[in-house]
Amino acid sequence: MPSSRPTSRLSALLCGAVLATIAAPRVSAQGADAVFPITRDSAFSMALANGSRAALAGAAARSASARARAAGAFANPILAAAYSKSVPQYHAILDIPLDFITLRGLRIASARSASEAAQLRLAFERAAIRLDVDTAYTIAAARRARASLSLRNAADAESLLVVASVRRSAGDASDLDVDVASINAGRARNVAASDSADAISSVLELQQLLGYRASDAAIAIADSLDVPPANSSATAADTVPLQVAAARRDLLSAEQLVALERRSIWSGLALQAGVESHDPTGTERGLLPTVGVSVPLPLFNQGRGSVAVAEAERDRARVELAAAERASATLLAKARRDLATSSARVARDRSLVETANRVARRSLQAYAEGAYPLTTVLEAQRNARDSLAALIDDLVAANAAMAALRLYNGAFTP
Repeated sequence: MPSSRPTSRLSALLCGAVLATIAAPRVSAQGADAVFPITRDSAFSMALANGSRAALAGAAARSASARARAAGAFANPILAAAYSKSVPQYHAILDIPLDFITLRGLRIASARSASEAAQLRLAFERAAIRLDVDTAYTIAAARRARASLSLRNAADAESLLVVASVRRSAGDASDLDVDVASINAGRARNVAASDSADAISSVLELQQLLGYRASDAAIAIADSLDVPPANSSATAADTVPLQVAAARRDLLSAEQLVALERRSIWSGLALQAGVESHDPTGTERGLLPTVGVSVPLPLFNQGRGSVAVAEAERDRARVELAAAERASATLLAKARRDLATSSARVARDRSLVETANRVARRSLQAYAEGAYPLTTVLEAQRNARDSLAALIDDLVAANAAMAALRLYNGAFTP
């Protein structure tokens, strides 16, 4: 009983010292800006609002939408005025292009398909941003958990050192036990300091993704690291990945563009209507109507070059679609396997952590009573530390797999 009070007191002092050392950079950073906690959803909203990736994809989607509107415009008529010596001398002719009959429908369809592909790419880019932010958030939460674990391990190692010192004073332990416990405590303090620095670095990396300066810590992780909730849309089998849906729209747009280029030889088709007047001889009086048709003659240019370019773009779109389907299927299968295996490991890890912590507590108590050697305590603490570290790693893997499923599946339902 006399040794328990100084042991707990020294452990509390050590924890306070380590926390003060770790929190020193944060306190200096808070002098300029206050640190505010953020959740996963709020981090995603910040990345969309402040990041440049979503802005670039949105600009591309708006450009494609504007091109679709431009494709539906009607060609302006052309008014021609002429004078001739032969009667009637004044001529006014209005050319009305007839491309709305031959070309406008295909032009609108191709531009609309391209606009839909751009919108799908915008949705995919937003999902990719969510994946990056979710991964960075998970890593930051995991490193925070590791830092907390290392700090607790440092306190446990210092407690073990105090117990060994007390037992040596009582003649129940040797100097070797104290030296081994001292080395173990020093290593635990170094690991705690390193893990705490890694936790701060991960927060700064997350800040950079959110569009904030990465010089000082301005945010804190609010959500804990846990098994991701089940998402029916992410695990559904009847959905089409965004990349595949966009590639299909690109192929459809390319096929429509081929048909448009093949009809482009009729781009000059027009209806002519006009009037003639001013007969000096007086034979014809008033306005004389004229009606005609302007038909292009493909004598020198049949548009084969433009058709060949459009066909090449169509072939490339087919290859890109096949590649997107293969890549998406591979990534989806891998994400599903990773989610299943990591979730199963998490369930086993929780049981192992509980058992390992119980064994570590009992072994430390047994060593204080002289029933177990120091090596048994060190091994029990190492097992508890490794079990909890494995649980953290498996939680990270499960969250990463669910984020990948949200990216590659469950986004577009045909």
